[in-house]
Amino acid sequence: MPRIPILNEREADAARAAAGKVVETHRRLAEFVAPGQTLAQIDAFVAETLEDLRCRSCFLGYRIPRTPPFPSHACLSVNECVVHGTAGYTLKPLEPGDLISIDIGVWHQGWVGDAAWTYAIGERTDEAAALMAAGERSIAEGVKELRPGAPLMNWAKTVHRVVELEAGFHLTRGLGGHGYGRSLHGPPFISNMPIEPKTFALLDRSENYWPDGATQLEPGMLMAVEPMLAIGTGDKLETKGQWPVFTADGSLSVHYEHDVLITPHGPEILTADLHDLPEIVG
Repeated sequence: MPRIPILNEREADAARAAAGKVVETHRRLAEFVAPGQTLAQIDAFVAETLEDLRCRSCFLGYRIPRTPPFPSHACLSVNECVVHGTAGYTLKPLEPGDLISIDIGVWHQGWVGDAAWTYAIGERTDEAAALMAAGERSIAEGVKELRPGAPLMNWAKTVHRVVELEAGFHLTRGLGGHGYGRSLHGPPFISNMPIEPKTFALLDRSENYWPDGATQLEPGMLMAVEPMLAIGTGDKLETKGQWPVFTADGSLSVHYEHDVLITPHGPEILTADLHDLPEIVG
């Protein structure tokens, strides 16, 4: 695995500032988003907000192999869309009861901030409320495990326990968090699952399926952690050459993502103020 960068205090301050821009964008979105809006209107609001905050999207134009450049300023994922929803993947306006996960990534003075949160539009069912609660609790409990000297596997074990063993929902297989900093993605890969069932049968030791899970955390490491979960399945539906990822059974999904700096005293959540935002907007 490539070496994980270790930030000095000046660099850590720059990462905090970038994360602050992401939180402020979410704060304004929570006041703006409402029933009747299209994803294109929300994405335009994100673009205006980032310009006002003197930063720019690090998603717009982002490329992965064999996929077109990402066409939007934010990832806007509604209901069964787990992640990577574009501003144009659906033209349907938001309706009361919809869930929208908004992932904001910014460049600010050479550093990335990257965090996602899920909002209910106007109202929500009890099942949707329980799904959102499981997502928010899983990221809060999982972050507590990101302590110096601890293996990264502890994060995945905790998130899995909260989501699947206690809440009875399903983590989306194959998706996870990542290191970041001066680039949007870097090592390590941060799985939300301590065991991948399809892989486990082929291995003698469960620890071996996810090599980065053995990584011991050190002060100065910077990572974006992000549980993605759904009501009915952990399987996902992807279309080759397209961005959005959907639940395989069309069930509701949510996405929560924090920027976290490992310090000598434990994890510092750079986007902690997202927990203060309203769960129901509009």
